[in-house]
This record gives sequence, C-alpha cells and structure tokens, in this order.
Amino acid sequence: MDNQRTLLLVALFFTLFLIWQKWQEQHAPTPPAVAATQQTAGGADLPVPAPGSSSTDDLSVPSLGGDAARSARKARTDTAQRIHVSTDTYEIEIDTFGGDLRILKLKKYPVSINEPDKPTVLLSDIPPEWYVAQSGLIGREGTYPNHKTTYTAKSDHYQMGKDGKLVVPLFWNDTNGVQYIKEYIFESDRYQIKVRYRINNQSGDSLAVYPYGQLVRKHMAKHKPGLTSTDRSYTGAAIYTPADKFQKLKYDEITESALTRKAKSGWVAMLQHYFTSIWILPQGDWTLYTKSLDDERYAVGFNSNAAVNIAPGSQAELNMQLYAGPKDQKRMARYGKSLKLTVDYGVLTPISAPLFWLLSKIHTLVGNWGWAIIILTILIKLAFFPLSAASYKSMAKMKNLAPRMKTLKERYGDDKQKYQQAVMEFYRKEKINPMGGCLPILIQIPVFIALYWVLLESVELRQAPWAFWIKDLSSRDPYFILPIIMGISMFVQQKLNPPQADPMQQKIMMALPVVFTFFFLYFPAGLVLYWVVNNILSIAQQWYINKSLGATK
Repeated sequence: MDNQRTLLLVALFFTLFLIWQKWQEQHAPTPPAVAATQQTAGGADLPVPAPGSSSTDDLSVPSLGGDAARSARKARTDTAQRIHVSTDTYEIEIDTFGGDLRILKLKKYPVSINEPDKPTVLLSDIPPEWYVAQSGLIGREGTYPNHKTTYTAKSDHYQMGKDGKLVVPLFWNDTNGVQYIKEYIFESDRYQIKVRYRINNQSGDSLAVYPYGQLVRKHMAKHKPGLTSTDRSYTGAAIYTPADKFQKLKYDEITESALTRKAKSGWVAMLQHYFTSIWILPQGDWTLYTKSLDDERYAVGFNSNAAVNIAPGSQAELNMQLYAGPKDQKRMARYGKSLKLTVDYGVLTPISAPLFWLLSKIHTLVGNWGWAIIILTILIKLAFFPLSAASYKSMAKMKNLAPRMKTLKERYGDDKQKYQQAVMEFYRKEKINPMGGCLPILIQIPVFIALYWVLLESVELRQAPWAFWIKDLSSRDPYFILPIIMGISMFVQQKLNPPQADPMQQKIMMALPVVFTFFFLYFPAGLVLYWVVNNILSIAQQWYINKSLGATK
C-alpha cells in the first residue's frame, strides 16, 4: 500500500470526525412551539410506586387509601407556599405542595465566566423547564404524606449559619393523630441533601409505611434550538444496581418500555453535561423504575418493598439521600465508587478514565489544569516515543528516496501494475515498511478521542483558567490564537514529510491544515492546547530524525 495514501486516509478520518461533530451542532431537532402556560405539577399523571410491586401507579390506586386518592384528585394546584433556602453551595426553593425541591441553583458554578454572579440552575419548574425532585411515604391503609400533600412551614426563609448545618422542617398531620415532619438537612460544602421523615404515631393503630423518591424531568431538547456539541452530551435517566450495573436510559427508550429492577442497593439519576441529581439508596429492599408520564415528562425513581412498622405511641425516622450538583468524581466518591459512572466518556472509557486519573494527579502537583494538560501531553508523547520514532524514520527515509520514487513513476508511466510491483520491490531492497509511518498514528487516534471526551465531560475543567488569554479551558479560545498556531504547526509538519507523488493528494494535504484550523476554532481550548503541544513535540522529534538520517545518507 502506498504510504502517503494511507497517511491521507488517516488525515481524512480526523476530518470526518470533526465534520461529524460540527454536523451534530448544526442539525439539532427543530423545536415545536412552546405553550406559555404553566405545566400542572400536581396532576394525577405523576407516578407513585405501589408498595410491594414492581410497577408504578397513580395516586388513585387503592394502595393509598380512598381518602388520599380523593384528596389527590382535588389537589390540582401545582404550587403552594415557597420556602427559600440559602446555603454556601445552594439557592433553593421548596414548595409546601408535596414538599418538592422545585428550584436548585449551584452558587459555586456560574453559568459562564462572564456572568460570575449568575449561578447554574440544576432543578427548575419555570416554564418550559420541568425538573424536580420528589419524595414521600405511601401505605396500604390510611393516609400518608406524598408528593401531592400540602405541608405547612414555620418560615419561608432559611439561611445557613456559621455552624455549617441547616435543617428545614415541613409539617403535616393526618386525621388520626399521626404527626409527620419532613426535614431537608444541608451541610456546608456538601452537594448531598438528606431527606428525613420523623413520624410520631399517636393514633391507636400500627402504621406500615413505604418511602419512595423520584426525579421528574421534561425532555428539553424539544424546546431549546441551536444545541452545541457540548449541550448534546448525554442527557437522560440512569439506573445502577450491583447486579445489573450501570444503564443509561434515553427518553425515547423510556417511552417505548418502562423499566423496573429489584435491588438491595443502588441509585437512580438524571444526567446532563457536567451536573447530575441522584437518589442514593441504602441497604434494603427496593424497586427502581422509569416511567413516561406524558409526551414530554419522564420519571426515574425508587420505592421500598419493605414496610417500616410503627407501633401505636411510638416514633420512627426514615432517611433518604439526594446528591444534586457537579459530576465531581472526588466528591461523588464519598457516597459510592459507582457514582463515577455518571461521568460519561462513552465507548472509550477504558482509555479516558486512566487519562483523567493521571491528569488529576498532575493537577494536584501543579495546581493548574492547563499546565497539567501540557505535562500530560509530554508524558503521552514519551509513551509513544518508540512508535513515533519508527514512524518519523520511515517518513524520513521516504523523503530521502523521493527522487528515486519519482524516477520509477516516470519510467513506468501509466502502467500502474508494473509501477506498484516496482515500488514494492524498491521497498524490499531499501528495507522500508510502507506502513511504518501510518500504524503509530492510527494507534494514537483513540488516545486523542479519549482525551477529547475527558476535556469535554470533566466538570473539574469547567471554567478552569490556564494562563494569558485562556480563562476557560472547556470553552473555545476567544481570540482563536491556539487554533491558528495549531494550523501553522500542522503545515510545518507537512513540510518535514516526504511530498506526495499524486498532485491531487498534494493539494488535499496542503488544504488539511486550513480545514483543521477551521474546525478547531470551536473546540475546547484545553483540547487545542494538547494538540498544539503534541505538534510542537512531533516537529522537534521529526526534525531531529530527519537531520540524523540526512547526515548519514
């Protein structure tokens, strides 16, 4: 096989990869018209798990008791009193209707470096958004506080104090003398929210309650035009159990078929780029499920299959745990190693995960993600040094022998068969491997793509500065300086390579630096930085090898 033709195919592979990324950005689905009316949150379409079963049912099912079902059908208002909560990490709104988390803003993660005082909104019920966290209790007999119960509150504003802990209580009593307190517990510098139910059974009957929780979200791709490749990172539900492991569930898949799983532990989540919300389950007997509520809203949740029994005159506590925040692997590891699976590196995770691990270790030493990327690039280059050296030696030999190749071309003219035979014989005599310059490059392609996903998916690099004009490694270079340097470095590399015999191939190869520069204009600056450093190191290595072989020719 002609060495230069193979190199051209490799370059075209990269070009097609970049074109595909750009096509993804420019061909997002056109959104339908959005109604300006508020979506009903308290309608009977939202699911509540039926205890002891593997399915989800509406509040009107007998398992909730007749009184609860009738009150649920009447409770059509989607909101009641709003409770505003402020901690060092969150700005939150809790609705006393259901005790739901309706608004959740991440104070330490601004939407952009240009808007440092505008926090990222994770949960929201402001139209057309609908992304809320719900929880409650159900039972086979009697009435219980669920996500359609209206609680009362002592205050509508809570602020975390210097002790770094805040408890927000909600109150509800049934008609038989049972007192329920639903508490949200926040701690300083934590993205873990504890949900605790305190039950005081002053009735004359025993209680058997089943806790549940769910995340309900609208499919916003139908409402947001012009999504970029960053926005098009996986958004949807996910379920993890020790037996069945991790599974992502796209909204279309949930529409086609609801999923249920029995497990002793695990978690359910809604994933998006950089951030996630996760209900984390302790050891117990659980059913995990997904369900399509209508053509836009989807639920992923859990319910207990084992009742918590509370005797007359006694008290009990039930605890749940919600993680709502960045997909910070170090933070999430506190709550379970499996949570790192929410960081979606795709099919190249076996390569991307070790790369991120190494990158984070380097960052621990240097304290700057940009310099960490540069050092990682050098280490990758050293790891591939033998392969690269073989590649550059092969290309250097080809460059030295280019005049003799031209002579063969002139000798055999249009007789391609004899020309190919002569070329292969020439390679054999000169001990040149025609694939020697290509295989090392092909081997490095998965590393490049894996690093691309590391830089795209790692929230640790979000809005992380490097130096000079680069203030955000996860966004494009604002002045396009790095992409231009990258294009120039590609051009210099080509000049160090042997020229192509085919004039058409020469034109295509000369155009590639321009094409790559154009597509890299909108790539994350961190990725372009990696590419620039890699090119500069490659130029130095190739120049040295060319000079060495040229001196001994």
